[in-house]
Amino acid sequence: MRPTIGLLFFLVSMITSAQSLTLSDKELRQKLDSIKAEGNLLYSYESASWHAGDLVGNNKNLAENTGSYITYQTNDNNIKTAFLNKSSNLIIAEFSFKNNQTKPIDESYKQRELNETESTLKNIRSAIIPQLYDPKYEVTVPQGYSLNMIIIPFNENYKVYLIPGTAQSGVIPFGNDYLFISDKKGTIISSKKFHSRLIPAFTSLENGGTVTMATHSHLVTNPFISATDICTFKLYAPLTKLEEFSVLSTALGSYIKYNYKKDSIEVVKNP
Repeated sequence: MRPTIGLLFFLVSMITSAQSLTLSDKELRQKLDSIKAEGNLLYSYESASWHAGDLVGNNKNLAENTGSYITYQTNDNNIKTAFLNKSSNLIIAEFSFKNNQTKPIDESYKQRELNETESTLKNIRSAIIPQLYDPKYEVTVPQGYSLNMIIIPFNENYKVYLIPGTAQSGVIPFGNDYLFISDKKGTIISSKKFHSRLIPAFTSLENGGTVTMATHSHLVTNPFISATDICTFKLYAPLTKLEEFSVLSTALGSYIKYNYKKDSIEVVKNP
């Protein structure tokens, strides 16, 4: 029988403050529920992009003529992924998903012009990418990983998330995630880096053992589990035997645990 080993992943950068965070139970629950909702929204975008990408990849003719893609929420709360041609002036395929289903509820391969929402998102994406090379944002892409962009309307502006991706098996790519706020033209207004670097959680061991728990720590400057943590785990955990992970909050002096099957988030002293 292969041994089952609980493996704890800790990556702690230099501590900049020993200040603790004090919140009432109600305030903490409201904060965590808000983060969970954002994480689930990010997941719905990325899940749609993943499954739509697989459908395009399985169509050789379509794959050869596809450039970039755009994923967004429609007026009926479905998530649509639309693929542009290489000239980025036409939509050549589109897939709509509902309630995080793996199969689209609607798909079309009819060429058409971009609508206003798609044009705006395309232009923001094009404007954001050159700005990311500015060293002040410290955007890096470790070998074997990629960065996927999620653009979400935010009041009069847009949230632009960057979350890591990998084709490697047996790894959940936590960390190396960013949030930018941009205006309608794609000019960056503010930025945030959730983790100091990539934190790959390996889900199997060289001796054949199985990892049963993944944990990393957050400093006081990032006291909560992040929406990007939740999104990344929901994407990759179904490919492993893991059902939950936890974050050690040095500010709260507790662990924050998330279970993707229950979609539950809780604060515990020991995960």
